Amino acid sequence: MTAVFSALYALINLVQMLSPFGNPSIYGPVQLRLSDFLIAFSALLGMPVVLGVTCGCAVVNVFGSIGPIDIVFGSLANFIAASLVLLLRRRRLLACIAGALPIGVIVGGGYLWMFYPYRPEQLTFLPAWSTTLISITISSLIAVTLLGYTVLGILSRPAIIEPLKSRGLKVLKQK
Repeated sequence: MTAVFSALYALINLVQMLSPFGNPSIYGPVQLRLSDFLIAFSALLGMPVVLGVTCGCAVVNVFGSIGPIDIVFGSLANFIAASLVLLLRRRRLLACIAGALPIGVIVGGGYLWMFYPYRPEQLTFLPAWSTTLISITISSLIAVTLLGYTVLGILSRPAIIEPLKSRGLKVLKQK
């Protein structure tokens, strides 16, 4: 299951990278990694998702221009994000919000601003690290909370999850 989520994370990013929006949509100070919605699935499927989105992020970041810092700390951000979702899974919306924050703080506020200084004209009074932190946090909230929470809710419906469980899918207890 870990390999499936790792491959899925990488595949979604590859498709997004090759889309008309191109690389800036998954790398840089203004990004929206749609694949981060998979982080929310930690609430349903547990550690295989945590490890899958961590490894998948490492694979994707190998192709970015930042190098080892992004590979290590971007993956660490995903690991912490997915772990928070797993730990807070009984309160899924809170879990998804909390899961989005480490990505913004670690990636946006921690190191990305050094490689891609982002200071929109309206926010020149703020330091570059804070505008990048805000940008990445907003994109993570969109991917993990808005998209991830929504898809998680749909997949958790008995009509969808029960047939999968009957075929051997291991699902975490929610209550």
